[in-house]
Amino acid sequence: MLTLDENSSRHIAQVLRMQAGERLQLTNGEGVLLTAVITDAHKKHCQVRIEETQTFPVAARQLTLCVSLLKNAARIEWLLEKATEMGVHRIVPLLTHRTVREKFRMDRMQGILTSAMLQSQQCWLPQLKEPVVFEDLFNQPYIKSIPHRFIAHCIPGGREEWIHQSLAEKAEAMILIGPEGDFTPGEIKEAIAQGCKAVALGPNRLRTETAAMAAVAGYYLHS
Repeated sequence: MLTLDENSSRHIAQVLRMQAGERLQLTNGEGVLLTAVITDAHKKHCQVRIEETQTFPVAARQLTLCVSLLKNAARIEWLLEKATEMGVHRIVPLLTHRTVREKFRMDRMQGILTSAMLQSQQCWLPQLKEPVVFEDLFNQPYIKSIPHRFIAHCIPGGREEWIHQSLAEKAEAMILIGPEGDFTPGEIKEAIAQGCKAVALGPNRLRTETAAMAAVAGYYLHS
């Protein structure tokens, strides 16, 4: 028997309106998938009986999305939701020179990722990192081991190929997406010095969240 926390219990009892005897699936976000039967659909401490436990390995292909925070919180929330649905492995909010800073509520953002993971029937929750200043990004331990690195920018020239050509078949990669005003020339130079290849996302100028999703699609849909 397993007693769920209050948030999960409320979602099951009041949002989904599930009753005792109904089956559902639960996950810890780390590859474990449980099939369970509700024994008590209480809105604060729902109880379930576990019928089956499955364990799934982490995906073979892992993309780290490093993307500038946005002034409009709703747009970054939309991006986190869609990136999770697509299967992004890690999300790193960036504070660049031209980022218009907005409060980043980690608890709310984690909730959005969890909901998107469940809605898309996945059992691995993306890693969501605290916002990182651009100058400190390449010093992060989780960045140092990533072999394939890319930066998308809007400055004409200096971009070697389209994003889907660069990311195709890369087992582990990272992509940097800048703010609405783009990365500064100095930031682009530093990224390239740190092993990033400059890539183009297409002929049009894209909003930050659109550019991020174009990069994610280039990785997961063109492999």
